[in-house]
Amino acid sequence: MSRVFAYCRVSTAEQSFENQVLEIQAAGFSLESRRVISETVSGSTAAMERKGFRQLVDRLDWDDVLVVTKLDRLGRNAMDVRTTVERLAEMKVRVHCLALGGVDLTSAAGKMTMAVIAAVAEFERDLLVERTQAGLTRAKAQGKALGRPSTLTIEQKGIIRKRRMQGASLGALANEFGVSRSAIQRASRVV
Repeated sequence: MSRVFAYCRVSTAEQSFENQVLEIQAAGFSLESRRVISETVSGSTAAMERKGFRQLVDRLDWDDVLVVTKLDRLGRNAMDVRTTVERLAEMKVRVHCLALGGVDLTSAAGKMTMAVIAAVAEFERDLLVERTQAGLTRAKAQGKALGRPSTLTIEQKGIIRKRRMQGASLGALANEFGVSRSAIQRASRVV
């Protein structure tokens, strides 16, 4: 007989997972309190890196059902959600998402839904990269300096180059100027 588990995640301690439990029960799932796993962790943390979710996966068995209210409870990254659902499918665990009409994400229709979600996420990522590249190109064309501002002035860099040629160590110069050794290495390069 299938056991029903609920995974309820909130991002901050001020939030409550009780609404998620009520929503799952209202959808007709019978839940035992010992099978409700809740945790407070950011959705940007990969599912398998979350303590509560890992413990849940260890408890799941063949033909169990895992219910979430929304797909973002599993994660905000479409690739992570997809990997998580595929791993659960390999374990023969059915994953139901109420926000997607209660579809079992491990079924044929659920796999199609996941493929569409992954394609849209990849499209959005590609658009973001294109916009970022266009913005960087425009900024360069306008003569704007990109990257972090240098912690050392042009004069300090000249002093560092001169002192390095005289044999001063990276560590000594880093201490003197209050920067990292790598900053001294960058400043030592002849431009």
